[in-house]
Amino acid sequence: MRVLYEAAAAEGRDGFVVGDVNELYGEKGNYRVLQFSDAAVQGALDLDDPQRMVFEYTRAIVHLLAHNHPQLERVFQIGHGIGTIARHCRGARFKTAELDSRIVQASERFFGSAGEAIAIGDGRRILESEEAGVYDAIVVDAFTDSGVPRHLTTDRFFATAADKLDDGGMIILNVTGRGPGDRSMGALHATMRETFARVSAFMLPSDRANEARNILLVGQNRRIEYRARDMAGFIPFEPVAGHVITEDGRQ
Repeated sequence: MRVLYEAAAAEGRDGFVVGDVNELYGEKGNYRVLQFSDAAVQGALDLDDPQRMVFEYTRAIVHLLAHNHPQLERVFQIGHGIGTIARHCRGARFKTAELDSRIVQASERFFGSAGEAIAIGDGRRILESEEAGVYDAIVVDAFTDSGVPRHLTTDRFFATAADKLDDGGMIILNVTGRGPGDRSMGALHATMRETFARVSAFMLPSDRANEARNILLVGQNRRIEYRARDMAGFIPFEPVAGHVITEDGRQ
């Protein structure tokens, strides 16, 4: 990797690095990546084709948003990354909450991110301060070294999210899990079902049942529509039954 920028871990914020590589997940090319200190890549730009969405999960999220909300206008996103989703939802107004201002600065300087409203701080607290019923969609794409922050997975968080969505509004979570038998995915699915009438789960297939992979969980109070050919390889699955994740940790 040719390192362009490096930020050290400090004050509860993960360290990260921006750099150029000539191979990404076995694919040769010219890529610019934003990578956490644990080597997890959180964003990637194809320098030879900047309009291409490199990661499958971003392509699937953009399809789900556009297909279920053709007149998509207002989106709240938790977790900025390099700004890929906002950049490809043309015409929609994004407000993005990002805990680390250095991520925002790096995405603007090295990845060309611009044009969205960005609030620095904890995404849940910022969402709680928003007006009720104003968003068509909420996207949660927030990770730390240990995964999605727990306070973005509880029953109270999803109740808050539902309050900020308009009628028929959608929430999408990008998480990492190990497929249909993953109990943590079952718990997250069950918790979303406490608030949303319809919850769908999608995963990237793997030859190894217990291999970690991207999983999308989608909640809405009406049928969730999608075209399989536009889901970038994600397939629907039914998570194992799970407990509800409560604010105080009780089941």
